[in-house]
Amino acid sequence: MSYARTAGPRPVLADKFGLRDKVVVITGASSGLGVAFAAACAEAGADVVVAARRAPLLEDTLATVTGTGRSGLAVAADVTDADDCHKVVGAAVERFGRVDVLINNAGIEDHAPASRLSLAEFERVVAVNLTACFSMAQAVAPAMAPGSSIVNVASVMAHTTLDAPTTAYSASKAGLLGLTRSLARQWSGRKGIRVNALLPGFFPSEMTDGMPTELIGPRLVMGRLGDPAELAAAMVFLASDASSYMTGSQLVVDGGLLLS
Repeated sequence: MSYARTAGPRPVLADKFGLRDKVVVITGASSGLGVAFAAACAEAGADVVVAARRAPLLEDTLATVTGTGRSGLAVAADVTDADDCHKVVGAAVERFGRVDVLINNAGIEDHAPASRLSLAEFERVVAVNLTACFSMAQAVAPAMAPGSSIVNVASVMAHTTLDAPTTAYSASKAGLLGLTRSLARQWSGRKGIRVNALLPGFFPSEMTDGMPTELIGPRLVMGRLGDPAELAAAMVFLASDASSYMTGSQLVVDGGLLLS
């Protein structure tokens, strides 16, 4: 086995942490962390395709992207519909010619105790948080060249629990880690597509607005919720060439929650 360096000049280290001229597709981009991800990708130099069900809010995200000077595209879509997943990818390819990065960010949660959680609601959470990630990955892979990246936004709730009912959410996010590893094993060598998982702790968003702070606060070693920009920076790292030797990995950004 040879470990010789690749011929030619080496890229400047700082350039590897950017997304200059890459094409990024982000689901769940109409609010919360999806907006922060879209802004960060554009600021890092990418053209950004944003997808979500709520079209008016999606236009606001698109304005954030184009306000950085980068190009963008908004596609109203329900990622639980496989045809819509192909629609998003098709629109991205028609506009930009390819996709370099997929950020599987769309997600919802459940609130009822397990004894009262309906099967329909359980299946709905799994459909959005897990099945849709598979559908998007399957749709986008043919449009990706070697060196491309898929980032699945999972959660620390795949590894821990709170004194709150998150049955379907935790199960779906744990399943997403399994999907990440399987796709990484199948695609990273054969297709050159890296697949990694980002595991957020608790950040201000629609999903965490109603959660009692007493359930979270005592477990945050850093003593505060995260800033969405802090999570977005980690996402850009996984999307960028700076993480080019990472696949099937889990990057935890939780303020120390899993330490408690």
